[in-house]
Amino acid sequence: MKSCDPYIAPDWPAPANVKALQTTRIGGVSRPPWDSMNLGLHVGDDPLRVNHNRQSLSALLPTEPVWLEQVHGIAVANADAAACRVAADAGIARQRGSVCVVMTADCLPVLLCDEDGTVVGAAHAGWRGLCDGVIEATVQAMGVAGHKLMAWLGPAISQQYFEVGAEVRAAFIAQHAQAQEAFVAQSDSDKYRADLFLLARQRLSALGITRIHGGGRCTYGEPDCFFSYRRDGATGRMGTFIWLA
Repeated sequence: MKSCDPYIAPDWPAPANVKALQTTRIGGVSRPPWDSMNLGLHVGDDPLRVNHNRQSLSALLPTEPVWLEQVHGIAVANADAAACRVAADAGIARQRGSVCVVMTADCLPVLLCDEDGTVVGAAHAGWRGLCDGVIEATVQAMGVAGHKLMAWLGPAISQQYFEVGAEVRAAFIAQHAQAQEAFVAQSDSDKYRADLFLLARQRLSALGITRIHGGGRCTYGEPDCFFSYRRDGATGRMGTFIWLA
């Protein structure tokens, strides 16, 4: 069992002025089933407790993050100018102190930065957004060539637990034939087990991004550390933050 702290610092060779933070389910005041560091206001938790949890991050962040209304799409918000609650599933920032954040509870959070430390991005890559191109849209909004970017993959549901239908597999393969490598057929049903991490790595590699880190933590398989919607249904949300110092 991997250890779990309230916060995870992404392990990647980002420039010194690129700061990032991944929360876990530990360290907040929310009660079950959202215990305890729930950052989502849309999951049925007491808003006062959620806001308390969010405020507890203020000492770790330079400014209030641009919280998104995530809709499993590919819209990208500009955290330098956007207000909170903009409908988007990714954010980018070029100004110092602008904080991008995505929330997840099985979907894959993807952080991006350029090697010069001039722009950062965060994408909420559930299977729908990943298939439709949320990573590609984020990279396009960053305006930097792929070979100058690096990525970090946060905690998400692993292939062992992520069962999907044949239509999901077909949708990915229609976009990229190589995606078939990320699906394993179930012998006892017509379902497949999908590897979100591999699917994201394939998309990143296709953009010329070869410096890809993280991707080793499973939300479903580590109940003491992470929220998992597939495992628990009613549950909280974790935050993945990035900004320029």
